[in-house]
Amino acid sequence: MKRDFLILFAIAGWALAVPHYGSEFAVSMALTCLMYGALSSSWSLFCGSTRYLSLATAAFFGLGAYTSALLLETLPWLVAIGLGALIAAVIAAVMGAAVLHLRGTYFAVLTFGMTELIRHAITYWEKQVTGTVGRVLAVVPERDTVYLTMLGLAVLAIATSIVVRRSRFGLAMAGIGADEQRAQTLGVNTRLVKIAGFAMTAAFAGAVGAAMSVRWTYIDPATVFNPFIGFQTVLIALIGGAATLWGPLIAAVVFSLLAETLRLQAPQLYLMSLGLLLVLCVLYLPGGLASLRRSTFTGWGDDIRARWRAGWFKRAKPAGELRA
Repeated sequence: MKRDFLILFAIAGWALAVPHYGSEFAVSMALTCLMYGALSSSWSLFCGSTRYLSLATAAFFGLGAYTSALLLETLPWLVAIGLGALIAAVIAAVMGAAVLHLRGTYFAVLTFGMTELIRHAITYWEKQVTGTVGRVLAVVPERDTVYLTMLGLAVLAIATSIVVRRSRFGLAMAGIGADEQRAQTLGVNTRLVKIAGFAMTAAFAGAVGAAMSVRWTYIDPATVFNPFIGFQTVLIALIGGAATLWGPLIAAVVFSLLAETLRLQAPQLYLMSLGLLLVLCVLYLPGGLASLRRSTFTGWGDDIRARWRAGWFKRAKPAGELRA
């Protein structure tokens, strides 16, 4: 734990210097890294441990963003972010009580369906009740305030993951992921643990959404409830290593750099790169990028040499030569 906290403080100290020495582009890219680092780390804390594939990140992100947009004119910045996290956590607890008895594909589909339900409910409320479409953010904090807030949320998400993974609560979630029925027979209140873990993940997503909403001067349901936010969070966590501590943060940096490089110039190539990285990690690196070691590359080299000796890469003989 001491080593992990030392690494975290070293990374936070480096990130703290970016607004003072980096350009506007560097700060914007760092914000994206921090955003997906916080989202994927908090997602992995629950889903990586319990192996429940949640696709509801976009719903909690959007709830936090709308909470901030509605209350920022009348409440302080940190209070609005706290309320965004609280509302997302409450909705997640209600949602979890309804669907966390399911697993696998059913749970993933239902969480995605509830995300769409929340998005359409917000859209209906805006059109039919308030008579507006979207929200204009008239009060926007300064750039450094937003950056420091996102840095604090990312550090808090990783620090929470460090502590929880070594606690009885973290062991209970890991037990649920390994064998839920056995964990229940050993005295773990699996329903309560799952709801609490799901709400904790949602709280971070809601806080991140509340902080990042001010990057846009205008938000609407299609923007902040974008399913791509949730899908990319899941991809980052899986490719980085959902069961690891630093994997999601490493993958968040890689994906943010890849996104800024390819998304505007070649968006299709960016999506193809996401798919290719996911396929390669599933086939050859199931532990994610965080599981890369020197022995991993050595093992790959040994496999290639063994296949070469076995004749896998040699040209196949023509049919006539085989008959002869």
